[in-house]
Amino acid sequence: MTQANTTREAIRTRLQGLPEKPGVYRYYDANGKVIYVGKAKVLKNRVRSYFTNKRLHAKTMQLVSQIADFDYIVTDTEHEALILETTLIKRYRPKYNVIFKDDKNLPFIKVTVREKYPRVLRTRQLEDDGSRYFGPYSAGGSVARTLTLIERLFPLCSKDDLILGKQDRPCLQYYLHRCMGACASKADPEEYRAAVQEVLLFLEGKHEQLIGKMKRQMEEAAEDLRFEKAAYLRDRLNDLTGVLQRQKVVLPQALDMDVVALATEQEEACAEVLFVRQGKLLGHEHYVMKNAEGESPQAIEQSFVEQFYANAATIPKLLLVQHELPDPEPVKELLEAKRGSTVEIHVPKRGEKKALLDMAIQNAKEGLEQERFKWLSDEQKRTGALTELQKALGLPAKPQRVECFDISNAQGTTIVASMVVFENGSPARSEYRRFQIKTVQDGPNDFESMREALTRRFKRAASDAEEDAKWRRLPDLLVIDGGKGQLGVATEVLAAAGLGDMPVIGLAKQQEEIFRPGRSDSLLLPRNSEALYLLQRIRDEAHRFAITYHRDLRSKKSIKSPLDEVVGVGPKRKKALIKAFGSVAGIRAASLDEVAAVSGIDRATAERIKEKI
Repeated sequence: MTQANTTREAIRTRLQGLPEKPGVYRYYDANGKVIYVGKAKVLKNRVRSYFTNKRLHAKTMQLVSQIADFDYIVTDTEHEALILETTLIKRYRPKYNVIFKDDKNLPFIKVTVREKYPRVLRTRQLEDDGSRYFGPYSAGGSVARTLTLIERLFPLCSKDDLILGKQDRPCLQYYLHRCMGACASKADPEEYRAAVQEVLLFLEGKHEQLIGKMKRQMEEAAEDLRFEKAAYLRDRLNDLTGVLQRQKVVLPQALDMDVVALATEQEEACAEVLFVRQGKLLGHEHYVMKNAEGESPQAIEQSFVEQFYANAATIPKLLLVQHELPDPEPVKELLEAKRGSTVEIHVPKRGEKKALLDMAIQNAKEGLEQERFKWLSDEQKRTGALTELQKALGLPAKPQRVECFDISNAQGTTIVASMVVFENGSPARSEYRRFQIKTVQDGPNDFESMREALTRRFKRAASDAEEDAKWRRLPDLLVIDGGKGQLGVATEVLAAAGLGDMPVIGLAKQQEEIFRPGRSDSLLLPRNSEALYLLQRIRDEAHRFAITYHRDLRSKKSIKSPLDEVVGVGPKRKKALIKAFGSVAGIRAASLDEVAAVSGIDRATAERIKEKI
């Protein structure tokens, strides 16, 4: 019996002893590394399902094939299991869990309210130290921007170190009236703490309350003839209202809620969170998740909500989500335990809340697009990907110019092809080309459509015409979106064009298999491969470009009028006819004499119109 069989037999034996209780389980590979962490309402049922279910997704099958051992921790409730699961995912970052892509610990804003002179700091650790925390924020610059805004609007000391008030002299900010001088004991502790309370109101989104408080302070200072103080408060109030006026009012009711939406692509997903406080959009953040391939949108959203709110400093009363969560009860229990009151999780279907969700969905898509181009802008990563691709495909040199072709059609109508070009790993958009397929008439035929597009492309490469000069630049690697069939067509076209030695591959989307000419086996690059990531970006860009062109053509067809087919009827005459009869149906119902009576329409044209429509 092999070692693998022995391991499987041992696992099957241990499955019998699993308890029928809630808890968390961990799977290990042959090296003892944690590769997956999960929670279960009933451990025995959940863990056994991995080894007994014959209809597993490809990703789960790959996970199961690598399990060499497992262990579990029993908890009293599902709620406890969820908290423990998120803690362990954060600690181990297993390769098969959907997890935050960037930093292990997302940043928070911390207000040290228990200190004599509280500070406002950036931190990545939530501690039980009596401080107030806000976040988490995404790994970008949101925390830095917020801290800069607080420093501008509120006269607190910006030191990171504990403020003891023992400095000989205050900092420059004190003399610019941007700091109370707490570091040199210039600040009145009560006034300083009042300013801290204002910061807390600002971070909580209670802006109306904050503005009201500052107005009262200004009026009181004026009544007491402290005009310098009143002017200082007026200037601060103007700065604050200027900042807040840029916030968008999204709800007529003064509601507090978070809105969570997703965009997914390959193994990555982007979760967007809109933070609505008192009916205003206070801010938004996007968080990129990885290892999402093969997971349903519902499961990805549940994973995000669990991990995000397990560590969130603020829990809203209402959480709007894009999808029904597969297991909402533990999540609801977690949120309510952290908030200390009821929390509603809702999928809006219409109205203002649905419009907010749509906004979040659009921002999630934009966030994912930003992440893609962030990778493409990293020269070191692009160079590494090209070197890796050269080695994996056995190319004579790094493929500096890569061309990719894709076909798009809708039930065989308006078939189009796209050609995108990447140079040195970056999109060369001025080199993109698109083709409206003309030879395929009888329904969808991707093979023949690909043949036409490639034939036209390389025919122009061989042309001596001046307008075809740009087409003469040939790719170092040709990528075809598709499997063996499409690749076979490409090799035939290249051979006919005398380019049989050009490197060409087919990239099949389902398993990201790479097919090469003359080989029956496919090449599977590692999921974390930079070369694979680059190929996916190129293929997805070709797909996007084809879809965009396809939509444009369909849109033009949908607005085409029968009048466009009538000789002698241009835009002016068409406008006059529609103005006179309201629609094509109205023209059709009118008599020949009525049509001929329209300004600019002679009788011969009227006859042609009646004949055509």
